[in-house]
Amino acid sequence: MKSTVETLSPTRVRLAIEVPFAELEPSLKKAYREIAAQVNIPGFRKGKIPAQVIDQRVGRGAVLQEAIEEAIPQQIFAAVREHEVKLLGRPAVDNLEFADGQPLKFTADVDVRPELTLPELSSIKVEVDPLAVADSEIDEQIDGLRQRFATLKTVERAAASGDYVQLDLVATVDGAEVEGGTANNLSHEVGSGQLLKGLDEAVVGLAAGESATFTSQLVGGEHAGSDADVTVTIRTVKEKELPALDDEFAQLASEFDTLEQLRGDLSERITRVKKVEQLYAARDKALAELVKRADVPAPEGVVADEVEQRKAAMVEQLDRMGASLNEYLAAEDKTEEQIDTELSEAAAEGVRIQLVLDTIAEAEDVQVSDDEFGHEIVHRAQRAGVAPQQYYDRLVQAGAAAAVYGDVRRGKALALVMERVIMTDSNGEVLTLDSLREGADDHAGHDHGDHEGHNH
Repeated sequence: MKSTVETLSPTRVRLAIEVPFAELEPSLKKAYREIAAQVNIPGFRKGKIPAQVIDQRVGRGAVLQEAIEEAIPQQIFAAVREHEVKLLGRPAVDNLEFADGQPLKFTADVDVRPELTLPELSSIKVEVDPLAVADSEIDEQIDGLRQRFATLKTVERAAASGDYVQLDLVATVDGAEVEGGTANNLSHEVGSGQLLKGLDEAVVGLAAGESATFTSQLVGGEHAGSDADVTVTIRTVKEKELPALDDEFAQLASEFDTLEQLRGDLSERITRVKKVEQLYAARDKALAELVKRADVPAPEGVVADEVEQRKAAMVEQLDRMGASLNEYLAAEDKTEEQIDTELSEAAAEGVRIQLVLDTIAEAEDVQVSDDEFGHEIVHRAQRAGVAPQQYYDRLVQAGAAAAVYGDVRRGKALALVMERVIMTDSNGEVLTLDSLREGADDHAGHDHGDHEGHNH
């Protein structure tokens, strides 16, 4: 195999590759074996069909095509190793020339990791807002606790937003009751929008025993997409009663004896969470400054692949939520082109940050131990709800184990960045990575965190 490399840009090169026909012999033999195992030809056992018979029945061209499809990736990676190209993303093959008995010639444009000149990390200084916890933030957490310990009391009045009602529903189309369109004794929070569209508006103002009819579009069954007349009948109306805001409430809702102690604890928790957020903000500013100073280019092919993956993930998430991309665009008042632009900008910045961290990891000879890699596999397996070995086997089959290794290595490089850059708040207080670790540990370990409203 002969190959040359041509630089197209700081992030892209073109490999010109020529492979003598004789060097394709292993791929040709493999192609014959695989085709022989797939086809049925009378008089021959599967897998034992001679090459000349396959040429006659299947065609020599099909064999050659299968052989070069296997050979091309092998030859690309051989050229990558020969020229010490730091490959990123998928190669784009072009200018293919090949005939039976002749050399295989083609070019492959590949994204490569650019050579970056990074500033001394300790020369970078970033500043973020100081920590501040407002009384209103503590009040919000207290209110969340009160909502959790609220009770429902039946009232003799018309329903209002925020009330809970027991109700019956009957749906009809052209006067005929819809199959599956009847439901009895449903519990519903008025104003939540959790049931049929138009229900909340119809329920407001109805007292127990009263009914109203409204129009709503059916989403399932043989009449899906059709408008139905829906009659709602109220059985009971209940209002939410919040517990009094006193020491007794503090004892009910927490391990504290007084409301003052509870508020103090919530203040500390909010402060810890904000400390984590503050350090994340400093981290993001430090990375943005590194990217800016190093003038990091974004490889187009890698960015395009990342955009495609992000968009597919977004569509999949919307699908799980029962929504379409068009519905999301309408709700956000955006066009698909605007979403593509936003995804492209975010993906480009993400790729630039990865390039910076990879460069730091290489310069600092960052290593990932088996324990560190194993810990990451266990963590990801837990999130995916599968056994660690099963998760690892899937990674290997998908060829993605190296990507996880790279993520762990970049995480260690990021820790170096945060240890060496100067991070302060606008009051001059120095922020450290140890504070982030402590804050994250505290945040993960607290016992009534579901009313703090923060996740990292």
